[in-house]
Amino acid sequence: MSNKEVKAALKSAREAIQNKDYKEALKHCKAVLKQEKTNYNAWVFIGLSAAELEQPDQAKGAYKKAIEYEPNQLLAWQGLANLYEKSNQTDCRGDLAEVYQKLLELYKSSDKQKWCDVCNKLAELYHQEKKYLEVAELWQKLIEMKQEEGAEKAELHQLWKKKIQFLKDSTQDQDNKTEQLLLSAFEHALNTADAVPGEDHQRLYKDFIQCLTKFPHEATKLEKACKDMMALYPAVSYPLEVLCFHFLQSGTLSEETLDYFSRLLDMDASSGLGIISCGVKCLQEKKYSEAIKNLTEGLQKTSQCPAAWHYLAEAYMRIHRHRDALQSCDKALQTLGTAEGPSLRWKNLILQLKAEALIKTADADAAEEAIKALEQIVDANSDPVVLAVRGQAYLKKGLMDEASKISQELLLSHPDLAESHALEGFIHYSQKNYEQAEKSFLNAIERKPESAVYHEQLGLTYWFMSDETRRDKGKALTQFLKAAKLDSNLGSAFRYMGNYYRDVAEDKSRARGCYKKAFELDGADEESGTAAVDLSMELDDMDTALSVLNEVTAKASTGTAKWAWLRRGLYYLRIDQPSKAVTDLQAALRADPKDANCWECLGEAYLSRGSYMTALKSFRKATELNPELTFSFYQAAAIEQMLEKYESAIAAYQQILKKTEDYVPALKG
Repeated sequence: MSNKEVKAALKSAREAIQNKDYKEALKHCKAVLKQEKTNYNAWVFIGLSAAELEQPDQAKGAYKKAIEYEPNQLLAWQGLANLYEKSNQTDCRGDLAEVYQKLLELYKSSDKQKWCDVCNKLAELYHQEKKYLEVAELWQKLIEMKQEEGAEKAELHQLWKKKIQFLKDSTQDQDNKTEQLLLSAFEHALNTADAVPGEDHQRLYKDFIQCLTKFPHEATKLEKACKDMMALYPAVSYPLEVLCFHFLQSGTLSEETLDYFSRLLDMDASSGLGIISCGVKCLQEKKYSEAIKNLTEGLQKTSQCPAAWHYLAEAYMRIHRHRDALQSCDKALQTLGTAEGPSLRWKNLILQLKAEALIKTADADAAEEAIKALEQIVDANSDPVVLAVRGQAYLKKGLMDEASKISQELLLSHPDLAESHALEGFIHYSQKNYEQAEKSFLNAIERKPESAVYHEQLGLTYWFMSDETRRDKGKALTQFLKAAKLDSNLGSAFRYMGNYYRDVAEDKSRARGCYKKAFELDGADEESGTAAVDLSMELDDMDTALSVLNEVTAKASTGTAKWAWLRRGLYYLRIDQPSKAVTDLQAALRADPKDANCWECLGEAYLSRGSYMTALKSFRKATELNPELTFSFYQAAAIEQMLEKYESAIAAYQQILKKTEDYVPALKG
């Protein structure tokens, strides 16, 4: 075949392709290739025809042959690109990316518009493949080319926004370089916006700030962006909310921070974050009840704030409501989820606070839970305060050897730390080594004189050390007074002062005041409540006694507050109101059905009311539970006598006299 015939055959092939007669085109091309195996156009036409005849493998092979012979010609690369674009096979994407890269190289000097089109396609492909760095770098080249061509500001603005769109959904998967390219794109987009201030610019600023919140190490940029947006859009609350949330989460509570909190509350009095910030401010000012009120209200509106839950737990701990603190710690941990970066710091703080709260509760499994919580703290062994808390948890669980080991290690490694000496003191105290405990607590107080707990514990050490130290005003009482002065919410310190005034000073009035204060601080402190009521009765101050009892019973759920129901029932019995006495004594028995004395009192109430059969049953129940209750035996016998059951009554009296020969009421009966 001559040169002329080759050209004619290629022309016929082109015409056949135009007429969509692809099989005819293939015949002409194959004829050409018999003569010229390296004919570029023949291979390209075969690729195009095979593709149209849905023979992708043959088409791909033909295009690659053409490229092999003429690697810098466009047609085969374009054909290969079209072939891969039509293919649904994901494994073609890598090949397509290589084709686009070659086309960019070929178009760069010849056709800028087509270069831009291919650049768009390649960027989309990289985005689908989550190759964000490649997307960012490619789009940067496109923007640079447009800048060289002198593109309008509006066009560049759209390109920067497109770059943001490519990258912003992938903040979790980015490396540092891609992240910086994204943030740079935001900054350029903001700088190229036409209408400033304007809706589009405001929306873009909001997206920029939202993006910055996902990069914890970009705190400085976040603060600047929020402040800049606040200056441009003073009526918009979003940047102020983000800034306050950031300061809250970072634990930064400076005067400037508190000022931003106040501004947010002024802007929106119902803002959950604003109310939370008000609570944090109250916590700093030691207004714990107000802090709890504001933090609780704020968290009802903005619950996904681990720092706020931590501050609420801290406020509860300050007023010694340990169970409430535990609930807040658990909420904080739920909100945190998988903690990384700055969140890890919060997780460690919350776990430590949770362990401290657990150690303060009386639950059987609390010590074990505390140990588990402390085990979750990252690098716990490098923090001596956390180690001291762990020592206390071991001590509460009864693991004396483990607690002692931690104590010895801390005293060697951190001899100037108050917690090291306090742990040693707690161990000595639990072993009743009061003289050694005294030395340890004095050492702890020397290093941390503001600790109410250390003073209280030293006071208890003196209380149990000897009768002399218990009676010495300068010992136990002085330490309890110091503890109460340092922490006016420490109910136990007031209870111990009440013990001193009642048992040592024999000052019932002052003791009653201390117990009443202790009970007001801690409504679960039955010992203080009981003592306050009993002393009020002894002082003939029934109004005070009843006010305490009425308050407790009004709040009590079924099966609780036995001490209050019992005392009020006995009071009603004394003033001849047996029906009320019956109701209260029944409530007391729901809390403790095996209290023989309470059954005896209930029998008395029924008897006073004239309910003889129920009285009889109550006295018999009392004697079943405690056969030593001679009075209940006697009352049961007396009721049977009254009911004319003489034989039973005589048998009952004789049974009493077997135990107590000279029991006069039984002899008389």
